[in-house]
Amino acid sequence: MSSVNKSGTYKLGDRSVRRLGYGAMQLAGKGVFGPPKDHDAAVAVLREAISQGVNHIDTSDYYGPHVTNKLIHEALAPYPDDLVLVTKIGARRGEDASWLPAFTADELEQAVYDNLRNLGLEVMDVVNLRIMFGVHGPAEGSIEAQVTKLAELQRKGLVRHIGLSNVTRSQIAEGRRICDIVCVQNQYNLAHRDDDALIDELARAGIAYVPFFPLGGFSPLQSSTLSGVAERLGATPMQVALAWLLRRSPNILLIPGTSSVGHLRENLAAAELELSTEVLNELDGVAKAA
Repeated sequence: MSSVNKSGTYKLGDRSVRRLGYGAMQLAGKGVFGPPKDHDAAVAVLREAISQGVNHIDTSDYYGPHVTNKLIHEALAPYPDDLVLVTKIGARRGEDASWLPAFTADELEQAVYDNLRNLGLEVMDVVNLRIMFGVHGPAEGSIEAQVTKLAELQRKGLVRHIGLSNVTRSQIAEGRRICDIVCVQNQYNLAHRDDDALIDELARAGIAYVPFFPLGGFSPLQSSTLSGVAERLGATPMQVALAWLLRRSPNILLIPGTSSVGHLRENLAAAELELSTEVLNELDGVAKAA
């Protein structure tokens, strides 16, 4: 059995996906801008992910821009029947590689068409609306107009399901009043657990939670605690971080990214890592460490 199969499955809209997926962001060039350093290696990573059983790939046409979606199409089309491709819209790249909001109705519609064209699809499985109100994380502000536009594109048959990214609890509630929300993508990991209560609320509603930056923003003390656990278990810190997330809640779907086949295999092996109650208690204390 593939390691990925041991991660279990969860519903993403009307599809069932394995909980350990793949995020394509790192396939683009430095700073997620321009082409990859090694085109053939990027294609190999995507094909290896599929061969290992991954059936949930997270991407966006603003990675590159256009780079990762074209790589996915080149490497994987015609797509496996069980593959779910999830994209994000709501941002664009400046010529200086900056990240800029792209929130108007016309920009959102064009972004959906760009994703469809570069992925070679007629309909997107899931489109996440990335909220760009805050520089360093979620920030309050109405998203009614943007979600309403996405719901319109859904009714036109261009989008099957809608998700939200970088959002607050009130924005999720606002979005759910307009249409079904199938997933939420926010930063969450052992050290940053602001969404603890939200994850449990979403689980009760049958909504997937997709954390990004599984090793982002750790203090030196937090990192040393994680590294110590990993060393005792004969694992990498990333494997431990991913294994903890898999056990945190059944509605969590993971999308670790890498541009290396070897690193990809390491990440996927996290599904086989056993964490004892003692280890889980120690890891739960990471968030409290200074």
